[in-house]
Amino acid sequence: MGLRLIVAFLCLFISTASLTYGADQHVLGAIMAINAAQIEIKTTKGQSVSLRVDKNTRYKDESNPKGATRPAVGDRVVIMATKSEKKGDNTLIATEIYFSSIKRVPILPQPTPAQ
Repeated sequence: MGLRLIVAFLCLFISTASLTYGADQHVLGAIMAINAAQIEIKTTKGQSVSLRVDKNTRYKDESNPKGATRPAVGDRVVIMATKSEKKGDNTLIATEIYFSSIKRVPILPQPTPAQ
């Protein structure tokens, strides 16, 4: 009896967790444009995605976790987003923006062998 109860609770919690996880969408790419209300991302597949930013959006700088910096154009991002709750509105709203503001180091030319 006790084992059946434990199995029933586990099934209930596992199904609830999977339903809540499915509401989020992830966007991976580089910032093409950003302002106080919107962010435009070019994804790794080459598509352009526009997301709305509001006062509840959290920014997390992966290269400086304790800093209070905001992302800039060219930064790589992973964005957790949800769809707008308004009926018929397919706008994505960014809830968390993980970004890395590390600037890329230029690639040096290969040395030519001396003759």
